[in-house]
Order: sequence, then C-alpha cells, then structure tokens
Amino acid sequence: MHGLSDNLEIRVVGAPVAAGATIDDNSSRIDMADYESVLFIAPITDSVATGVATLTIQSSDADSDDDMADVDGTASTVTSAVNDDVNGTALVSELYHPAKRYVQATRTSATANIAYGSVIAILTPRQRPAVQGATISDTAYAAN
Repeated sequence: MHGLSDNLEIRVVGAPVAAGATIDDNSSRIDMADYESVLFIAPITDSVATGVATLTIQSSDADSDDDMADVDGTASTVTSAVNDDVNGTALVSELYHPAKRYVQATRTSATANIAYGSVIAILTPRQRPAVQGATISDTAYAAN
C-alpha cells in the first residue's frame, strides 16, 4: 500500500506576509518539466472587513518573474464581510498540465488588510515515488 506522500511532492514556496491592503507577493517559481499538476494553498491568517484576498497561478516559458502572466481560471478569491471572518481559512488554486514550463503563486490583497501564512505547493510528479524537496524537514507514514 502506498500513501499520498509516495505520490505527491510537497513544498513550502512562500513565506508568511504581514497584513496589508495592497499585497502583491509571488511564491518561488516551480519548473514543471517533471510534473503533471500543481496545487497551491495560501492560508489567510488575518482579515479586515471589505478586504479582498486572491490567490492566482501565473506561468511563463522563462524562469523569470518579469515574464509571468496570470493563468485564466486560476483566481481563487474571498472578500471579508466583517473583521476576522475568513481567518483560519485558505485559498486553493490548481493547474493541471500547464501550457508553460514555469509557474508561481501570487497572493494579492485589495480594499482592506489581509495577512497570509506560508504558501504550500503540492505537485503530482510524472515519476513515482515522489521525492520531497529541501523545504520538507521530515515525513512519516503509518498504516493500521
């Protein structure tokens, strides 16, 4: 029997971001040459009423932030109705078979303050078992 960690690679690709109303923060870029898909998770740690939190996947054929462009259909968005109502939730966006080689997650905020936790990327490698990268300190697996 195989667990999820044999089939998925997990990476921490973005540090937490302090509260701000005009955040535009990119994760590390990922070379998708050996992967089928990527799913990004961006936890929201603080929110102010009317704050808009968005997670979008960007892609490019070049390993450069200058060439990145939003991928249609990947924007995950929530608007805070009252202070702290979306705290402890997360935005999730997935891209299957990207058309471009490099991807990154972009966290933005608008209107009022939003704060984010670390961005996590979950990748589906073409070859298995998956090998966890340097941002994962240890893994454990048990089957009962």
